Amino acid sequence: MLVSHTTRLLRMEKQTCVFTGCILGNPSRVPNTYKRKCNRGTKGSAAWRRTPFESTGMETDCLTTRRRFLRQSAIAAAGAMVPRAFSQTARRDAKAVVPILDPNSLDRFVDPLPLPVVAKPLGERALPDKSGERVPFYRVPMRAITAQLHRDLPPTNLWSYGGSVPGVMFDTQCGQGLFVEWANELPTKHFLPVDYSVHGAGPDTPEVRTVVHLHGAKTPPESDGYPEDWSVPGESRTYYYPNQQDAAQLWYHDHAIGITRLNIYAGLLGLHVIRDQAEQQLGLPNGKYEVPLVLFDRHLRRDGQLSYPSSWVPEVLGEVPLVNGKIFPYLDVEARKYRFRVVNAANGRLYRLSWPHEVEVHQIGTDQGLLPAPVAITHVVLAPGERADLVVDFAPQRGNRIVLSDDAFTLMEFRVSAAAVSDPSEVPARLRPVPRAAESSAVKTRWLTLDELKKGMSASGGMLLNKTPWHMPITEKPVLGTTEIWELANLTDDVHPIHLHLVRFQILDRRRFDVFQYMTTGTLRYRDPARLPDPDEMGWKDTARVDGQTVTRIIVPFEGYAGRYVWHCHNLEHEDNEMMRPYEVLAART
Repeated sequence: MLVSHTTRLLRMEKQTCVFTGCILGNPSRVPNTYKRKCNRGTKGSAAWRRTPFESTGMETDCLTTRRRFLRQSAIAAAGAMVPRAFSQTARRDAKAVVPILDPNSLDRFVDPLPLPVVAKPLGERALPDKSGERVPFYRVPMRAITAQLHRDLPPTNLWSYGGSVPGVMFDTQCGQGLFVEWANELPTKHFLPVDYSVHGAGPDTPEVRTVVHLHGAKTPPESDGYPEDWSVPGESRTYYYPNQQDAAQLWYHDHAIGITRLNIYAGLLGLHVIRDQAEQQLGLPNGKYEVPLVLFDRHLRRDGQLSYPSSWVPEVLGEVPLVNGKIFPYLDVEARKYRFRVVNAANGRLYRLSWPHEVEVHQIGTDQGLLPAPVAITHVVLAPGERADLVVDFAPQRGNRIVLSDDAFTLMEFRVSAAAVSDPSEVPARLRPVPRAAESSAVKTRWLTLDELKKGMSASGGMLLNKTPWHMPITEKPVLGTTEIWELANLTDDVHPIHLHLVRFQILDRRRFDVFQYMTTGTLRYRDPARLPDPDEMGWKDTARVDGQTVTRIIVPFEGYAGRYVWHCHNLEHEDNEMMRPYEVLAART
């Protein structure tokens, strides 16, 4: 199928571009050293409606997909043409991080799974709307701590929210707002290497900066954790979270521009649960039978300390898996149903969680709450930032030991009691209504590309959204109360988990396309029919996996607040190096 995109057609006579060792387009038309001066242009001009080759205010190396280009030019070795998934395959242009600690040298399942401490309010504060209503007030300090990640390792230096990693957990109710004072009590020098060449992390900025984002929350812009609204040690920020949204498993983490990847790697992450009456009436497992599982990975030295590359790399995939801050933990469970709230808090790893086939597992929810109905599964795929709500029935497994694994790791063990117990919980056949958003409700459709900056044949120079650096003027300005369709066209071979602040959305479909033809001629040719999202993605989302060489369409109702927010890739190394853009929700005209 051929679709003409006239506004994206190549305007070669107006362009000059430095192509370092590669040729894009028809070789008879594009010489090796064809040079372009980039001109942003004025709003509404052709420069604002960029073609596949146009840039925005800076001279760049070629933007392309490595695999497709090398295949077309017939200069790649066969091994270089294998599609890569950022979750499992280290990239050739990444500076090697050689972990000193081999996790296979550690005994497995010797540490119990730790559970997060529930945050306690210090008092109440009046709402800013002068209504007189008072809501709970919390204070959470960010501090340097040490924690033992495994029985046989020395304590590891970490940064924490409230004294643990993951940090304290907020257990809240829908409609019950709260204030949180986030107090930066960290040291003034970072214990992980800061790359000053990354945007927002220059030598003129403080080395230690933090700002907290509540991922998945519908919050006013001043409390959303805008990446440039950071505080330094000795300062604090007080944010208001209205909790005016459906029950869901949210999580909070650092979002400081240029060093988000370092701060989260250091331990600045935690959980925020919103409950509502409708969910509580379903009879799902609760109390001690509801367990959060926060997944991430790290490189560790033999002395137990974190190891991180000294300069920016496209992905950091740790060799050591952790669940709730422990390596290979175990959990004693009764022979009954449990609810597990799973969060992928890794910098860049995509998890493909697998259960033994004889274990009954249902997925009941995703990022933004419950699905319409339970989905029986044997595995679940989670990109960074995504969540899954699972119910596992251990009743048929009395006396057994069940291992939860990922394609790359063994993660943890469940030790099922041999005793029979009563289980009043249930998994209803219907969970909640989740009407599919009608495409006809969208007032605008946006075509947005996911791009990679290239240096020569193989080196990555960073990632971009719609070929636009962070600092350029805002180009996405939806109107509050309207719905838009965003077509996310991934011009790379990587999977990019795209997260939009403030809003929730639904995935419409995914469709593979010929990236090389699009990049060279501006013509969009799909390779196969559109694929609907899997049943376990049919709920509301705030983070979507955008597969390589694929157009992923999402439909987004812009509800909540007017103001400035951001959208970005949740691979933290990508996000920190330009794969993030501000967007502005405009107030509706009266």
